Amino acid sequence: MVAIIDEVLSHLPRNQINAAVFEGAKIVLYTKNPEFFLTGRDQVKKVVDLIKKRVELRPDPSITKDPETAEKIIKKLLPKEAGLTLTLFDPERSIVIIEAEKPGIVIGKKGELLQAIRKKTLWVPIVRRTPPIKSQLIEDIRSVLYKKSEYRRKFLHSIGERIYSGWKRGQRYQGWIRVSILGGAREVGRSALLLQTPESRVLLDCGVNVASITDAYPHLEAPEFNIKELDAVIVTHAHIDHSGLVPYLFKFGYKGPVYCTEPTRDIMALLQLDLIKIQKQQGLDPLYTSDEVEETVVHTVTLDYEEVTDITPDVRITLYNAGHILGSSMVHLHIGNGLHNLLYTGDIKFSKTNLLSPAATKFPRLESLIIESTYGGKDNIMPSQQEIDAYLVDIVKKTIKRGGKILMPVLGVGRAQDVLILIQRLIKSGDIDPVPIYVDGMVWDITAIHTAYPEFLNTTVRKEIFQKNDNPFLAENIKRVGSAKEREQVIKSKKPCIILATSGMLVGGPSVEYLKHLAENPKNTLIFTSYQGEGTLGRRIQQGEREIGFKEAGKTFIVKINMEVGRLEISGHADRKELINFVRRCDPRPRKVIVVHGENSRCIDLASSIHRLFKMETTAPRNLEVVRLR
Repeated sequence: MVAIIDEVLSHLPRNQINAAVFEGAKIVLYTKNPEFFLTGRDQVKKVVDLIKKRVELRPDPSITKDPETAEKIIKKLLPKEAGLTLTLFDPERSIVIIEAEKPGIVIGKKGELLQAIRKKTLWVPIVRRTPPIKSQLIEDIRSVLYKKSEYRRKFLHSIGERIYSGWKRGQRYQGWIRVSILGGAREVGRSALLLQTPESRVLLDCGVNVASITDAYPHLEAPEFNIKELDAVIVTHAHIDHSGLVPYLFKFGYKGPVYCTEPTRDIMALLQLDLIKIQKQQGLDPLYTSDEVEETVVHTVTLDYEEVTDITPDVRITLYNAGHILGSSMVHLHIGNGLHNLLYTGDIKFSKTNLLSPAATKFPRLESLIIESTYGGKDNIMPSQQEIDAYLVDIVKKTIKRGGKILMPVLGVGRAQDVLILIQRLIKSGDIDPVPIYVDGMVWDITAIHTAYPEFLNTTVRKEIFQKNDNPFLAENIKRVGSAKEREQVIKSKKPCIILATSGMLVGGPSVEYLKHLAENPKNTLIFTSYQGEGTLGRRIQQGEREIGFKEAGKTFIVKINMEVGRLEISGHADRKELINFVRRCDPRPRKVIVVHGENSRCIDLASSIHRLFKMETTAPRNLEVVRLR
């Protein structure tokens, strides 16, 4: 038995614990004594305070009420006004998920109802709010996890054994730490960084640059990357340029953990499945199959913000809000028992948006910072919210007045929901007339996921979601386009409307189909809402190209861009001022800053400016360069 479990058990009555296992870094104790399950938590808490590890007490599956009986007890205990919608049992772990419209009522005053459920069913209840919009994807993910429950239990135990069984690579601490940049250096796309210590190999993000043909994938052929040695993958957020290649790792034999937040797990699975679909539509062989996406889900370990967990014997991570998209996180790594502390921002936003709170800035310790620079150039200053509002009001009013349609290509994650809330706010204030808003592509599915995780949204939106009558995502004028036939009806309609469709860069998807049919009518308007990668159709139109060639059924035809073209400067990325302010506000201040994820000039300029302003050591490495932190 691993020494840490022996230590835990030495502080508890041995005859009360019949099994002790790992769930990742967490230690789970099972008891066959109902009385000890109900009263032993105080003793377990003393152990937690002593050893500073997460320990949980659960009933052995053999003593729990059968699920059918337990469900009847739960229904009888809960008042009707709780709005119970689902009870989902995980027999392997003695956990029951209780989903209700009003979770506060399920918990009860001072947790009395939860305690009653524990006592009468001998299950561990976990309470969740019923999402206002049903998400088929979330249901599918739950189904996969419960179908693989036994495998998951063994898998999570193996992670704990790796963390707590000691060192397997050479001497115990030689003191060096380095980061290899495998993708995303002096470019936007294919982010992938390999953290190496004498003991650990941890991959930070593993993305695809969908806008590139020659440089689409990270340099996994680099000599220092060996998939057989990889201990863990950490995904900062779900966008394809950060998560799109993760299933590919499982295709080639990786069986280890993927760490991220719960919304990131759900959304990245959806985007990865969509990438398969798009590649098939383009006549390409997909990088991986849905089986590898399922493998990714099964091997994912989800964490809350500011939840501390060990992932290897010498690396401990904490995820912090990044403010970029739902569930996006910055990764704080505590390496070598305090030898070095590194923060990798992924993509960040350092101001409150219509959707999210700004990125966190307070950390326990910080020596090195790896920061993005998408908008890091000296001229990359975003307009104020008032200017954004005024611009959108003006262009929408003009288009509606001339009887046109507004096409807004959006990133399905984050930008679409941000724009939805912005438009609804302007309609509510009377600045824009109520018009139909059609959402096409994966926007609706991802919006449903947003409503499932309100705790990750800012306080304003969270309150609106809790009040069903004021939920911005459920407004009557928001219409889902669910088929090619419905899309055709929107295109042929004579009435003005706003269309939000993926992809945001016009790289395939329904946004391109709308463009083909709406582009030649000067009454219509095209509004870009996101960064347009080099080589994308969106970037070409932004740069002035007005005749676009398309191929269909082996024939090429030309579409003239006669519609008005605009740009809504709204971004989930921090602009130049925000990036500088983020570094200024970091507490504590880092001593070294590594600048990545930006066009060449922007990376160099931001690195130079941070060095000049804060007298910090800075670097803007190229792909395949290695940065030694110690």
